[in-house]
Amino acid sequence: MILLIAKFFIVLVAILHLYFLWLEMFAWTTKAKKVFRKFPEDLFEPTKTLAANQGLYNGFLAAGLIWSLLIQNADWQVYVALFFLACVAVAGIYGAATASKKIFTVQALPALIGIVLLLTHFFL
Repeated sequence: MILLIAKFFIVLVAILHLYFLWLEMFAWTTKAKKVFRKFPEDLFEPTKTLAANQGLYNGFLAAGLIWSLLIQNADWQVYVALFFLACVAVAGIYGAATASKKIFTVQALPALIGIVLLLTHFFL
């Protein structure tokens, strides 16, 4: 049961990062303005390429999390998921410390919950 809940969080984090990919790569000058309200509106267009690069990295995180669910070996499935969840958690903690506290709740917390669940399953 713990593993099933952990996989739910892996899927949740992957979906969030696919959304971040879309937002930063394809909707930076439209929808992102509503999401990042504190970001100066006149900077969206000049930072479009930077945001797209950031979105690409979010896509890599999502791909790694999805890949972890497809691995046949149960131990390696956990190892790979832990690696990518840890990457997300570190990025979320850094973002919360440097940009917005909300990033912790949206990005880091679901990843940390996934990590705790995976470690609980792994060591039980």
